[in-house]
Amino acid sequence: MSIRRQCDLLGLARSTYYHQPATETTENLKLMRIMDEQHMKHPEFGRRMMTDWLALQGHDVNEKRVQRLMKLMGLQAVYCRPRTTIRNQAHKIYPYLLRGLEINYPDQVWCTDITYIPMAYGFMYLVAIMDWYSRHVLAWQLSNTLEGTFCNETLEEALEHRQPVIFNTDQGAQFTSQAFTSILEERRIQVSMDGRGRALDNVFIERLWRTLKYDNIYLKDYATVVDLRSGLTEFFHFYSQERPHQSLGGQTPWSVYNAAV
Repeated sequence: MSIRRQCDLLGLARSTYYHQPATETTENLKLMRIMDEQHMKHPEFGRRMMTDWLALQGHDVNEKRVQRLMKLMGLQAVYCRPRTTIRNQAHKIYPYLLRGLEINYPDQVWCTDITYIPMAYGFMYLVAIMDWYSRHVLAWQLSNTLEGTFCNETLEEALEHRQPVIFNTDQGAQFTSQAFTSILEERRIQVSMDGRGRALDNVFIERLWRTLKYDNIYLKDYATVVDLRSGLTEFFHFYSQERPHQSLGGQTPWSVYNAAV
């Protein structure tokens, strides 16, 4: 089957077919995979704790090496959760609007985040946008860098049919950039940003990452970006349209999100 035909069947741009994962040495990729899984279990681990823990597991590492890899992965020691986005001090920071707010209908609040995706021979970054009330994943995209373009494109895709009253992000440079916030402000969408170091301000998309990694990424060990994209397409379809959620009374996110339409 030709590459063109494969891309057509996957709904994949041909340029994306040739995307390569970001790479490190084989040993570092192994360490990064272990660190990512450990950070999902214990997000309180900073570079010193992670270094000591790896040493106890028999890995010959020093703090400088662990610090470099954690920075590459977006894991910041001073935060109580993985931070794949780093604040740009020159960008405007918006207040957190969700504290004490009762969220009780679709499109009231959307949220977004970026996570590190380990692969067999490299790694990628994934951004997703979710409706807070229904947990429905509205759009997602992969990138082999943390440049903000892929976040802007994902936002534009999510806004093609509907839009929220409030859009919540963390304080990462990708989301505080004028290119990103202007898309929201032009549509008169209120911008909300997590407080620094607050692990629960974007809790539902953090739970999505946990489910994704334990139910899919860690089990599949994808070798190519095409395979990863195909696998994520299947996962997000299942997560939103087939998997019943206990918090939604056994309904799917897709059915709850579209109930009011």
